[in-house]
Amino acid sequence: MKWHALLVAAVVATAGCGGSSGQVTIYAASSLTEAFQEIDPEARFNFASSGQLAAQIEEGAKADVYASADPHYARQLFRDDLAERPRLLVANQLVLAVPRSNPAGIRRLGDLSRRGVKLVLAAAGVPAGDYARRALAAHRDGPAILANVVSEEDDVKSVLGKLELGEADAGFVYSSDVVTADGRVRAVYPAIANPSYAIQIVRGGNDDRASAFLERVFSRAGQQALLRAGFVTVGRRAGEPLP
Repeated sequence: MKWHALLVAAVVATAGCGGSSGQVTIYAASSLTEAFQEIDPEARFNFASSGQLAAQIEEGAKADVYASADPHYARQLFRDDLAERPRLLVANQLVLAVPRSNPAGIRRLGDLSRRGVKLVLAAAGVPAGDYARRALAAHRDGPAILANVVSEEDDVKSVLGKLELGEADAGFVYSSDVVTADGRVRAVYPAIANPSYAIQIVRGGNDDRASAFLERVFSRAGQQALLRAGFVTVGRRAGEPLP
């Protein structure tokens, strides 16, 4: 199986080489997958949790652009002089979602505390998981709800996958994830968090390609692609520098 090991090594090496092939390299929160692929089908993407991607950049991974579901990570890269000042990208809504048939009959947050309910969250350090835990901590049934967590996933798309496969009764995902699930899951409770996303150019990458990608994202067509994917507009103008 030496050929297989060589192939894997080649793929890993290519993923770490930044935009040397002429493609812009984007490190982005997994919830941006469908929208960003529509905005630039030719780009090289690395989709994962925002914290995981930020850690990779801190460790020297080569990217041209970083987009985060939690501005905290983008601000940290800026403070560490690894990226330019982050800019406001778009907003999202964290919702309680269930499989289409809703076998556990979940209708409200309190239902999650019932015995036997299987709840899936994104892991701590993943923005979707952190937003959910903060909201549940303020709920009167928070401890009982958290006791029903059966799985903590590496990113929000993995939470969505559990719901689509019927391996969980409920989970917290973004409204954009519900849209891309194409009816396989549905939201049953209004937004418990309304996070803003940040985007920035990573230092040491290809500035021209990074700038061109940001122009696509902030164009009318780019913003419409984000809205079609289930994201929502923010109170301020997209593209504004974040403090």
